[in-house]
Amino acid sequence: MAFFDLVDFDNHEQVVFCSDKESGLKAIIAVHSTKLGPAVGGCRMWDYASDEEALVDVLRLSKGMTYKNAMAGLEMGGGKSVIIGNAKTDKNETLFKAFGNALNGLSGRYYSAEDVNITTKDIAIANTVTDYVTGTEGKSGNPAPFTALGTFLGIKAAVKHKLGRDDLAGLKVSIQGLGSVGYFLCEHLHKAGAKLVVTDLNQEALDKVAAEFDAQVVGLNEIYDQDVDIYAPCALGATINDSTIDRIKASIVAGCANNQLAEPKHDLALKSRGILYAPDYVINAGGIINVSFENDYCADKATNKVEEIYQTLLNVFEQADQQDRPTGEVADDMARAIIAAGGKDKL
Repeated sequence: MAFFDLVDFDNHEQVVFCSDKESGLKAIIAVHSTKLGPAVGGCRMWDYASDEEALVDVLRLSKGMTYKNAMAGLEMGGGKSVIIGNAKTDKNETLFKAFGNALNGLSGRYYSAEDVNITTKDIAIANTVTDYVTGTEGKSGNPAPFTALGTFLGIKAAVKHKLGRDDLAGLKVSIQGLGSVGYFLCEHLHKAGAKLVVTDLNQEALDKVAAEFDAQVVGLNEIYDQDVDIYAPCALGATINDSTIDRIKASIVAGCANNQLAEPKHDLALKSRGILYAPDYVINAGGIINVSFENDYCADKATNKVEEIYQTLLNVFEQADQQDRPTGEVADDMARAIIAAGGKDKL
């Protein structure tokens, strides 16, 4: 494998492969950029089919964090980490201490936090051996509720721009993935009067959302065919791809998953079909915004900052309309301009 020739290698500053025989740790840490500050981004644990799949994932995710932090106006660079393994069977205290020691090796260039299958308890274990974690218990804590809030506000922004409505009452939303963020998003949408169609691998999660929020449950592959107003990808990435894009009936794609587009071309494909896409790293920035208040934590200040996602997305949508360009492409250009200027406040 020619590492530097990988499509998803984007001049990353540093990529570290971590292994610890005693704990079984196999992890990859990718630092995409420290231009705006130390790289910050969560760690996910996943049973990847191959090491290359894990590498591609961490490369894409870390680049997304650079753009996410820039668009959110944070003094943070972008990084991400992945632990290769089954979160249900391979987690142990030694594993997360080994991961913490791996973070120490980067000497503060990268701070980790919660992501898919990683909890505040896992981060707390790592925190016993390293200071280079955030989203810790007793401080900013679990970022999921704030990611869900930002996504909900982003959906409202998309509805405002596309449908000319300030409310969600009666709109149908299909939600793919009912993890921590997906559940909290369902709660927001239900309270706002939206009708929910949901899918997930976890039957218990499906039963809970169906009972609490009167959600319609459909099969994993059926979620793309639903006659809904909004499709909200909230699981893993690349669900908008050559096989699914023509099946989407929604006029808006707005969810909390990272890397929702399998390839850049799908940004233009959505636009060509008249579907408004809320760029994933803009709409799902609530969690990292909350984490940015870690050292002097105030939930009200964090919430106020998360609420800025609404206007940021409206700005993206308006520029995309003015330039007749896909929203993801426009957001990328905006993020790169912020990074080049050394921060949002310098534009």
